[in-house]
Amino acid sequence: MEISMKTIGIFTFALLLSSMFIPVTSWSAEFDGSRPLLCSVITVNEITPVENRMVTAESIGMPQFIMIDAARKKVWAATDKEQKQRSEINMVQHLGGKLILQGADEGIEKQREAVSWTANISEATGKLILTAAGEEAVFAVFGACLPQ
Repeated sequence: MEISMKTIGIFTFALLLSSMFIPVTSWSAEFDGSRPLLCSVITVNEITPVENRMVTAESIGMPQFIMIDAARKKVWAATDKEQKQRSEINMVQHLGGKLILQGADEGIEKQREAVSWTANISEATGKLILTAAGEEAVFAVFGACLPQ
């Protein structure tokens, strides 16, 4: 049986094409919430009834790096090793290729008001979109996560 160069070329192309999908499949398990995630805040939009502006995470009291442990249902500042100021995750759901987390926190006297939040993490890429709503403002946070 003689194999032509064309057959070898088609087989090689098919093998390369199929191997392109292997890393995406293996990555998705890394962002499914089974492992803790270290997430970086990239941009923050603050929206109020009178303005929409970009702000820094620091200016709104949000850490630049956050840890998310969906399995233990906790979120905290990555620099807070003792997890003294953590947020509880009330709901974990997998929907449409996203890890969806929701929670709410009481306000801290003289520091901030109560806030509810939802985080969407792409199970394929680790991209993060977090929204948080208080009484006076809504925040849209864009970031990226890495499995730990």
